This record gives sequence, structure tokens and C-alpha cells, in this order.
Amino acid sequence: MNSCFHLTEEQFKVETRTIAVDFGRLDIYSKIEEGLANLEIGVLVNNVGVSYPYPEYYLHIPDLEKFITNTINVNITSVCQMTRLVLPKMVERSKGIILNISSASGMYPVPLLTVYSATKAFVDFFSRGLHEEYRRQGIIIQSVLPFFVATKMTRIRKPTLDKPTPERYVAAELNTVGLQSQTNGYFPHAVMGWVTTRMVPSSLVIFLGASMNRRQRTGYLHRRKLREQRNGASLKTE
Repeated sequence: MNSCFHLTEEQFKVETRTIAVDFGRLDIYSKIEEGLANLEIGVLVNNVGVSYPYPEYYLHIPDLEKFITNTINVNITSVCQMTRLVLPKMVERSKGIILNISSASGMYPVPLLTVYSATKAFVDFFSRGLHEEYRRQGIIIQSVLPFFVATKMTRIRKPTLDKPTPERYVAAELNTVGLQSQTNGYFPHAVMGWVTTRMVPSSLVIFLGASMNRRQRTGYLHRRKLREQRNGASLKTE
């Protein structure tokens, strides 16, 4: 791990410390702890995360054993460990905010994204339980459950009302800090969350999610087959 310092005084009037680590590994936290030594952390945002390369049935996930380990390390272990490193000093000061980025996929099971969905459910439960443990000590711990946001991970290129840019989503979400311990963070997402958890039977939500992901899986595998055929044809002509 390398630590580097960037002075961005002209733009933000702050000094930024960057600690580069691979959250898929377990041997990084002592080094992160060293990098955070003597710093007063007021806000921790646990937002690292990985999902599937494409929707897939559990036993058909490529390199399943590695996928399981990496997904749990990045999506679950990082949240617990980073909270362990930062929370004690927040408790000493009786002040601090921890924002844990879960997902709407953690509100109910999402077939063909089952491991991802389950890890995000953990983040939600962990955050809500910890908030109750420490809110009387002045600590805000919030579970954030966005639906789709136009990011590289979701592969959504064009933002829409219900699929906002990261900047628009973050601006809306920050307005909920201190008001909600569990939030979808953005009003259209809050409406979607209310409908899918209060108005529609969970069995129907699970069925519709599975149907959508099966279609996406079929489309992905079809496109991949076409690419392989084109690549094979080009190799034969060379």
C-alpha cells in the first residue's frame, strides 16, 4: 500500500491523503490504521462495493470460490473493519457520522444477483443495529439504499429522473443525514422503495427481479457469443 498526499488548496482549500489498498484482501487493515493515525475522522463513508459481471445462477458464476471471497471481503468485511478503526475516536468525541452504502437490492432477495443482494442486506442490518447501539453517544450511522444510479458499476450511461447522476443522488442523500437512519436517499428512489416494500407482495418483487435478470443474462451471453464468433472469424482470416 502506498500513501500519497495531494495538496488541492486552489480548488478545495484542503489537504487530501490517499491510501491505496485492495479491499478484496484481508491483510490491509493494519496499514490503513497506520495511515489514519493522528487524524480526526468526522465522517466515514463505506462505499466500496463489487457486484456481478452479469446476472447469473449461483453455481454458474465464473470462478465461484474466488468470487465469493472477494465479494464478501469488499462488501461486508470492509464495512465492519473500517467502522472498527474509526468508531472508537468518534465515541470519545461524542460526535461522528458513518454512512454505509447498501443497495435497494438489500431490501429483498434479488435472484441471479443473490450473493450481492445478500451482502447488501448485511450492510443494512449492520448499520441499523449499530445506529441503535451508538446514537445515544452522539453518533449517526445511516444505511443508504439507492436504486439505480448512473455509474460505471451499473453501466447506465444516460441519467434519467429515476436513475440520477452520482452528484444529484449524493446531494439529495446528504439532506437525509441525521433525519433517517435508513434511507433510499433520493425522493424518486424513496417512492420506489415504498411501493416495492409496502404495496407489492415480496414474492412478486422477487419474481419480477428474477425475470428481469434472466433477460439480462440471456442478452449478455448472446452478445458474448457473437463477440467470440467475430473474434474467431477474424483470427481465421489473418
